[in-house]
Amino acid sequence: MSSLLVDNIGELVTNGAGEGPLGIRRDAAVLVEDGRVAWVGPASYAPAADRRVDAGGAAVLPGFVDSHAHLVFAGDRAAEFAARMAGQPYTGGGIRTTVGATRAASDDDLRATVRRLRGEALLQGTTTMEIKSGYGLTVADEARSLRIAAETSTETTFLGAHVVPAEYAGRPDDYVGLVCGPMLAAAAPHAKWIDVFCERGAFDVDHARAILACGQAAGLGVRVHANQLGPGPGVQLGVELGAASVDHCTHLSDADVDALASATTVATLLPGAEFSTRSPYPDARRLLDAGVTVALATDCNPGSSYTSSMPFCVALAVREMRMTPAEAVRAATLGGARALRRDDIGVLTPGARADLVVLDAPSYLHLAYRPGVPLIRQVLLNGVPQ
Repeated sequence: MSSLLVDNIGELVTNGAGEGPLGIRRDAAVLVEDGRVAWVGPASYAPAADRRVDAGGAAVLPGFVDSHAHLVFAGDRAAEFAARMAGQPYTGGGIRTTVGATRAASDDDLRATVRRLRGEALLQGTTTMEIKSGYGLTVADEARSLRIAAETSTETTFLGAHVVPAEYAGRPDDYVGLVCGPMLAAAAPHAKWIDVFCERGAFDVDHARAILACGQAAGLGVRVHANQLGPGPGVQLGVELGAASVDHCTHLSDADVDALASATTVATLLPGAEFSTRSPYPDARRLLDAGVTVALATDCNPGSSYTSSMPFCVALAVREMRMTPAEAVRAATLGGARALRRDDIGVLTPGARADLVVLDAPSYLHLAYRPGVPLIRQVLLNGVPQ
């Protein structure tokens, strides 16, 4: 049995037993055996191991869990971003531009983009990353998008219901039939989750419910893009169907907040999207005070949030969404794990996957305190230094 000791940790975030909501331990060590956390405790009591990583008194935390990302695409929408910065409102219509480019791209081109963005995220401390389809919107293109995503992540999501593609303009019922039939059949073998963009200009609540129910019948877990562009039924639909997560949650009624507070559905907030679209940020404080489980994710995509940086999203959450640094770090680790219904990631406790991030800083506070600074010194993925 191979073992590795990470010691000389000044501040260890466990999200388990320890000080405060992050379960902090000081002057700590972590023993890793065969890719799993085997022991956590005071450095002075650390057991022997085959190899050692000296954290040098720095902070160590669980790897970030990015539970919402769109990495399978082609093309560039920088001009759209520039137009928004000049005052043009975001409507979601640019998705169809990426659909055209993605359909025209080769498998190798799409694969290269996924690997590039996944590599960026890993360097910034993300050890688990959900990847959606949604830029193919044909049976063949959605299936190949998910096959390519599955080469990089076990957390793959079928998002054939991203928007109605141009060839089905004026015929949403026909497209929903395609999504629920041949497209789902081709996609399901490569997907763990199903998602729908339940929003004006995308899919109404009846279509969204039908698609998600078909996905559930095919054995997929439910996720929902909800309440991004305005108030709507997406959050309530997600709770009704027992979704693992409803994502965006920018415009919420009191009833939406109450529904989330009484359910196991996680509210996943995507501040990179608000940053990139100059839209109002979600009110994380309102959700947290109501007892809702909150996750943070990047929403990495070429149109509305072209960032792969979870530290950036942590800093935005603290500055713009009234989260404390501890709440933001917890949401970016344990919150993301709960949004994926995982208990083996987002924590550093015995039995968990040994995904660790060593900061070039003495405390997790620096993630928000020093925004934009590359603070990730080292990443261990399944106990293996990257």
